[in-house]
Amino acid sequence: MPLVRASKPLGALSGRTMTAGGSGARHVPALRFHWLTRFYDPFVRATLKEERLKALLVAQAAPRAGERILDLGCGTGTLTVMLKRACPGAHVAGLDGDPAVLALARAKAADAGVSIEFWPGLATDPPLGPDSFDRIVSSLLFHHLLPADKQRALRKAFDLLKPGGELHVADWGRPQGRLMRAAFLSVQLLDGFATTQDSVRGLLPEYMQKGGFERVAETHRERTVFGTLALYRAVKPG
Repeated sequence: MPLVRASKPLGALSGRTMTAGGSGARHVPALRFHWLTRFYDPFVRATLKEERLKALLVAQAAPRAGERILDLGCGTGTLTVMLKRACPGAHVAGLDGDPAVLALARAKAADAGVSIEFWPGLATDPPLGPDSFDRIVSSLLFHHLLPADKQRALRKAFDLLKPGGELHVADWGRPQGRLMRAAFLSVQLLDGFATTQDSVRGLLPEYMQKGGFERVAETHRERTVFGTLALYRAVKPG
């Protein structure tokens, strides 16, 4: 099924992250302030074992030729490009609401010599048709969303997937002990306690199940300087 453009003006689609529930939510940049966007790639690369963790996520998603794959909240496109390079025969797209990071993502794809569709839109209101994708992959998006928006985004992801389609997520998980809990406080101070408390409680798998997904599992945990990063897998019933 082809991608479907939204009928809304692009201004109504701007925003990667959400600070309030429902359609009135507003965008917050990945590092909270727009002027920090240009530092996002080197910051993540230096602090979060980005190449290793995203390589694990790509291997877990295991893209195949002919499949349609969406990077939900694609940011600057690092993961999106890795997915396309892992399987040039897959049709890869990225969705993000921040025009600044989408510009960086398009430039990154061009530099890599790969063809990727990048779309403006919110995870809670994606401008794409149902049953459009075989796999949805997402990295460090959900901890930016309030609980109601996390659940809405997961229901939308469920709708976007074809029957039997898979969801693969990397995000902050339940801390592994006191040291990781203390480390995660820095993320909470930057991104807000209202959106990150679900991560401390390890609730993302529960939200996936509430969204209709089956075979939900945490597949990997990794200690970082800012806390525990976890990988998750879930499947839409066939």
